Amino acid sequence: MREAPMEAGPGPGTGTVTSPKGEPSMRKTVLEVLGLHRAYGSVQAVDDVSFTLAEGGSLGIVGESGSGKTTTARIVVGLESADSGRVLVHRRDRTEHRRGRAHRLARAREVQMVFQDPYLSLDPRTPVGAVLRETLRLHFPDGDHDRRIAELLEQVGLGTREAAALPRQLSGGQRQRVAIARALAVQPAVLVLDEAVAALDVSVQAQILNLLADIRDETGIGYLFITHDLGVVRCVTDEVIVMRRGKIVESGRTAEVLARPRHPYTRLLLDSVPRPGWDPRGIAEARRAL
Repeated sequence: MREAPMEAGPGPGTGTVTSPKGEPSMRKTVLEVLGLHRAYGSVQAVDDVSFTLAEGGSLGIVGESGSGKTTTARIVVGLESADSGRVLVHRRDRTEHRRGRAHRLARAREVQMVFQDPYLSLDPRTPVGAVLRETLRLHFPDGDHDRRIAELLEQVGLGTREAAALPRQLSGGQRQRVAIARALAVQPAVLVLDEAVAALDVSVQAQILNLLADIRDETGIGYLFITHDLGVVRCVTDEVIVMRRGKIVESGRTAEVLARPRHPYTRLLLDSVPRPGWDPRGIAEARRAL
């Protein structure tokens, strides 16, 4: 898998992003998450979570099940509401819910999400080309849809044969490419990927991650990766946030956090990755001690 370009730590307005040639350049912040809180009864699922993402940046949020990472992502996308806090895209507050179809569509275009299982989000009766056409008609009714569908399919490595296929006729990797194409169709500023390669074979994972890296280079879109897989984080993110029980326990440049973790929970996650001589009993004991 290719290495993603590196970006500096989150900042209030701009971030330093290393270009493919290794030259630093300043990019504006595309996403700001400020003081998010979300509780379910007595359980604090998201507890004072804040971070930023620069244009063309890639930020990973890692943690075990129940850490709050997926709830955070769903709040960013707008699938759930925060009890308090703000989410801004290009400094526009997404937590201000204004009425009107035009506002809802504009808000949806800002942030798109790719889920772990695209088959559940694709109509099994609708061919791939028609799926993309429906999205384009909704958001860009006056556009050249035939040309744009061809562009999107080429962008994700699919062609006319796949355009005519039903979701069940495609492989898991091909379906995930369709889901990515549909998300890109509205030209979002941020793409949230929630365990987007977890259900794929390792070789297919590498293909999808390389595809996403190429798309980021071409478009400057910002990625928010939600994953438990530290291998994915290492390969495709510039920055990483580690969450535990709704809180951020560590954050920083991915290479630095993974090489020199400061928090015991981050060290536990790294130690939990199987390798020669790995002893799961020791991991269980360390987990109980936290």
